[in-house]
Amino acid sequence: MARFYEISLEPDLFGGSALIRRWGRIGTRGQERVHLFEDDRQAISRFLSLLRQKRARGYRPQPHF
Repeated sequence: MARFYEISLEPDLFGGSALIRRWGRIGTRGQERVHLFEDDRQAISRFLSLLRQKRARGYRPQPHF
């Protein structure tokens, strides 16, 4: 079963950062979770932690269309 996982960091409307995670089976809408951070350093740290976890499980970067 082919799956996707997408992670992005974006500014929020209140001056903080939003870490957005999307995942599911390819061909479906999947699920989404948004984590809000007041401090950019915390957001970046969490982003890198999730990236390491997913790469350890075999996920690899793909071009975004």
